[in-house]
Amino acid sequence: MESKKFFLQESEIPHAWYNLIPDMPVKPRPMLNPQTKQPLTHEDLYPIFAEEVVRQELNVTDSWIEIPDEVREMYRIWRPTPLVRARGLEKMLDTPAHIYFKNESVSPVGSHKLNSAIAQAYYCKKQGVTNITTETGAGQWGAALSLAAKHFGLELAVYMVKVSYHQKPYRRSIMQTYGAQVIASPSMSTKAGRKIITEQPNCQGSLGMAISEAVELAMATPGCKYTLGSVLNHVSLHQTVIGLEAEKQMEMAGEYPDIVIGCFGGGSNFAGITFPFMRHKFSGKYNTRFIAAEPASCPKLTKGVFQYDYGDEAGYTPMIPMLTLGHGYTPANIHAGGLRYHGAGSIVSQLMQDGFMEAVDIPQLETFKAATMFAQSEGIIPAPESSHAIATAIREAIKAKEEGVKKTILFNLSGHGLIDMAAYDQYISGDLRNYEVTDEDVAAATSSLEKLI
Repeated sequence: MESKKFFLQESEIPHAWYNLIPDMPVKPRPMLNPQTKQPLTHEDLYPIFAEEVVRQELNVTDSWIEIPDEVREMYRIWRPTPLVRARGLEKMLDTPAHIYFKNESVSPVGSHKLNSAIAQAYYCKKQGVTNITTETGAGQWGAALSLAAKHFGLELAVYMVKVSYHQKPYRRSIMQTYGAQVIASPSMSTKAGRKIITEQPNCQGSLGMAISEAVELAMATPGCKYTLGSVLNHVSLHQTVIGLEAEKQMEMAGEYPDIVIGCFGGGSNFAGITFPFMRHKFSGKYNTRFIAAEPASCPKLTKGVFQYDYGDEAGYTPMIPMLTLGHGYTPANIHAGGLRYHGAGSIVSQLMQDGFMEAVDIPQLETFKAATMFAQSEGIIPAPESSHAIATAIREAIKAKEEGVKKTILFNLSGHGLIDMAAYDQYISGDLRNYEVTDEDVAAATSSLEKLI
């Protein structure tokens, strides 16, 4: 392991988040009120989210949004995060490519999710909210929000996708240690959950189902707001601290990325690493490739349809213009629980439509092979979600070797896998398998969508 790290000073933590929308050549279509099918207004979202979060969500004019001092002060606990040149992995692959990764696993909760959790908890507290709800897939977002909620004195209820609730008991323990209430979803505590269990008694859940339960509880509880860790514009906004730091660090390294890669569930860490670099592609300064790496078992970017769809199973959320597999789609029970989401955010979906980014779907076994290679060459055991980005970086590095060209590759290591060792045990023992999604599966899952686009 001969990695070289590039560090910024605390004073170089970004003072503002970057909002990509004003710079996009084609703006995303508006989200719609699910009852009226009219463009969403601030008033439509105020009952669900903190008001400042709503203003950020619908802001299409300001490229830079100031980070509050109290949020930035908490960022200083672990930010700036290091940029690392993966010389060990380069040597293992015998590639002319230079591979860099932004190490978001150094946060107190081990992932990038804390970047938005702190901001959302802060805005809720500032508004006088006392309780918040959320959903979580693999538990990274739930863990991050649990810590943020405790810091700001908020009570938190987390609906954790049932398969992950049992697959990843230590993530559940982390949330409970921070003081959150954790409920396996679907549950009997909400109308949405009871309906699902009645119709599918053995249902192991999905993020769409957990979102329905969290939104329902928030709407029914006085002094309560809903928060979420991906998909929507304000979450992507908060995560841009990753790419803004990486820009400065790549300059320190004397290079600029030819390829930027992020794993993809709903889009938060992908947006965080890519959006700051993407503005230079819009201006024509660079022609960087941006690659989203999603699981083959949940390929909304590579096989989904572009249509208005709900962000949740029950249809409580606004309708989002997204690449989707259908809000009723239940992905296979892969270990990358954070990527088991049926749709993509509106910004990323529009970028895909306009050809500014690309996507690949990676089989589960390939991700764990890549994760093992990364652990052996760089010393870090990555989260199953992050391993999709690693697998894609390895593909591109091998391609560079075959073509005999030097490429600079940057990917986001969105989290470590030290609480995912049960998944590694299954991989080592040969008990994991791949899951494929056919065009027929997608057609069936999306057949009931209203054709609004």
